[in-house]
Order: sequence, then C-alpha cells, then structure tokens
Amino acid sequence: MMLAILRPVWNYRGFVFGSVKREFQTKYRNSLLGAAWNIINPLAMILVYTVIFSQVMRARLPGVENTFGYSIYLCAGVLTWGLFTEITTRSQNMFLDNANLLKKMNFPRLCLPVAVVANGVLNFLIVFGLFSVFLIVSGNFPGLVFSALIPLLALLLVFSTGLGMVLGVLNVFFRDVGHFFGIFITFWFWLTPIVYSPEILPEKVRPLMALNPMGNFMVAVQGVLVRGEWPRWSSLTYLAACAIAMCLLGLHLFRSRVAEMVDEL
Repeated sequence: MMLAILRPVWNYRGFVFGSVKREFQTKYRNSLLGAAWNIINPLAMILVYTVIFSQVMRARLPGVENTFGYSIYLCAGVLTWGLFTEITTRSQNMFLDNANLLKKMNFPRLCLPVAVVANGVLNFLIVFGLFSVFLIVSGNFPGLVFSALIPLLALLLVFSTGLGMVLGVLNVFFRDVGHFFGIFITFWFWLTPIVYSPEILPEKVRPLMALNPMGNFMVAVQGVLVRGEWPRWSSLTYLAACAIAMCLLGLHLFRSRVAEMVDEL
C-alpha cells in the first residue's frame, strides 16, 4: 500500500527536486553572500551558545563536568527541535501557499509535503553538519553512538510529516488551526526538556512529561551527544505510536479531502 502511495511521488521526483532547488535559491536571492548564509547563521548560533553558556555564564549540567556540556545539550535540543518546527509549521500552509499550483497543474499532491520535508532535511543537514564539526574539533564527538541519531531522526521525520499533513489539511478548511498551532508550539517548546534538564523538575511534574511525545526523544538525542549514551529505545515507543497514528490520520484526511481542498482553495 505504501509503495502504491509513494510511486507517483517517485515518478515526479524531478518536480520535488526542482521545488527544493528553487526554494533554496529564492531564499538567498539578491544577497551578496548567497548560500554562504546557510553556514554563517548556524555557525554564529553555535559560537554564541558556546561562548555565552560555557565561558560567560559557566552553565553546567547535573552530572556532567564537561565545560561545553550545556552548550552541546542546548545546541542538540534547539537544532533537532528546529527541524521538527520547520516541517510542521511549513506543512500547515503548504496547500494554501500552493493554491494556484494545485488548481492549474495535475501532479501527485503528496509531492508538496515531500518537498517540505526535503527542504527541512537539507537545511538541518547543513546546520547539524557544522555542529558535528564543532564536536570533533572540541574533542566532544561521541564516537560510534553517534550513529544512533539516524533512527532517532528518522522517527522524528515520520512524526513531523504525519503531524504536518494533519495540520495542512485541517488548515485549508479551518484557518484558525494555523494560528492556534503557532501559539501551541511555543508552549510545547518550553514543556520539552530542551533548555533545561528534566532532573531539575519537581517529582510531581516528571510523570506529566511522559505525555509529551517529544520529551523522551530529546532526552535520547541529548544523551547521545552529551553523555555518549545509547538511547533507551523502549522509552520511544510512545513517540513511535504517535508517529504512526499521525501518518495514518494525515493520509486518511488527505485522501478523503483532496478533491474538496482544491474547491476550498
């Protein structure tokens, strides 16, 4: 079934690649440094986090003596959350932003979410590649355990894509969805252990973190990059279940409402 759904997208892979290339070029059009900003911006962020938190504020993580421990912790969380945020927030408007394209051209509509995910992954790989170089240069590269990020990020992409599909379809019919999610994701960020360690939370609050599918995911990613620990895979079953549920719901909404969406647009 999945192959039948993805085969038309593969047949239109040139359309997807063209969309990704066009957006990448448009983003830096009329700028003197062009695509170099893709390196300058994340490099500046990494340097600021490193200098401010490790040298100025002397921030430390519980149980981590490494000078750069908190800086790595923060970068790991912010970068992976950035991938999640980019895919979901852009997906909620992907059908609205491409309304004219949907009305005038006949192509697999699933190409649009695929293009959004591809753009997000491309931007993330550039930023995270620089971060990985920083880990190597500073002597904080975790070694073989770094490979655990591949299944972790794959799981994040499935969850982000599924949630983005749901938001994208609903936002066509109920425009309040986009506004609400913009507020909701801000609260979601602060309810996820990205800038703080879950160990500092009161005992009464910690069980509530289990309701957040991104909570244990962040703990796993930061554990890999900060402590060099393999993820506790069983703790990610909730996120995996949410990812599958969102993908199934997103595909159901898309396939059942795709004709109505074009009329609504």
